Amino acid sequence: MKVTRQMLHEDLQPAGVYWPAHILRYFNRNKWSMKITTALLSRMIRSEAPESISIEERFLPTGDGEAEIRVKIYRPASQSGELPAMLYTHGGGYVTGSPDVFDGLLAKFIERRPCVIVAPAYRNALVKPYPAALDDCYGTLLWMRENAGELGIDARRFMIAGHSAGGGLTAAVTLKARDTKDVKIAFQMPLYPMIDDRQPTDPARYIDTPGWDTKANAFGWGSYLKDLHRRNAEIPAYAAPARNTDYSGFPPTITFVGEYEPFYWETVEYVDRLKAAGIDVAFKVYERCIHGPEMNASPDSPLGRDGIAFTYDNYADFYDKYVVQ
Repeated sequence: MKVTRQMLHEDLQPAGVYWPAHILRYFNRNKWSMKITTALLSRMIRSEAPESISIEERFLPTGDGEAEIRVKIYRPASQSGELPAMLYTHGGGYVTGSPDVFDGLLAKFIERRPCVIVAPAYRNALVKPYPAALDDCYGTLLWMRENAGELGIDARRFMIAGHSAGGGLTAAVTLKARDTKDVKIAFQMPLYPMIDDRQPTDPARYIDTPGWDTKANAFGWGSYLKDLHRRNAEIPAYAAPARNTDYSGFPPTITFVGEYEPFYWETVEYVDRLKAAGIDVAFKVYERCIHGPEMNASPDSPLGRDGIAFTYDNYADFYDKYVVQ
């Protein structure tokens, strides 16, 4: 389905919103242009944290011993005492991105409800394919648990959140935590998550749209699963969480998705399966919207305000219900 400018939500049609997303799509399709994608995304969505938020960096060894990854730790500058903790996994189609772009976004979580957020700069698929990103994120979660006292966090339960591919990693980390019982997840926020590697055969599901489209999606998944494809190996649910069939014991979930994006159908199905398992889910479809509606729209537009409100209002609600006990 080709999505024209006129089909989009009115807050996505202004030239300053539409054209950057339209141009971005052409740089999302191969490894040579991903530096341009990174620069464009940084310009489009980067936000700074206020002085009320303290940010520090540390370096953690990877589980395979091949590298160190940088992690950013966000907390209230005036923190005193133990706080709940969140693992945040950034987006970027599994092939790009960094937590640095999301400083302001993460600060808003802390401003709404106090917590400590740890965001790993995990190895993307162009550095090392699956399972590196998942291992880096899950390893960071275990590091948080093991160093809870020094970090000033409550290790009894954790929140996990992420956008796009980071939403996919959120879902994967949550699934692994459910299976291993290494840590308890209070709730997860896989926002417009990238969770299904199976590319559409139905033309109606082939999304030709500004921003992240089906061609970009195929490139991202092909890069992330390259080693598995090379070996003709089965794709596990930890790599593509939509392949999971058992949703019992999952934590409460917050998510939303745009109507005109490749992740629409997989997100709807994911939510339906969670609800069928009796899981508390806050979910919304943003009609006539592309991938990342609240990040593409002006934050002062009705769409931008609504997406921001949905994210942080539901975060505060679930925090009060499932974290403060």
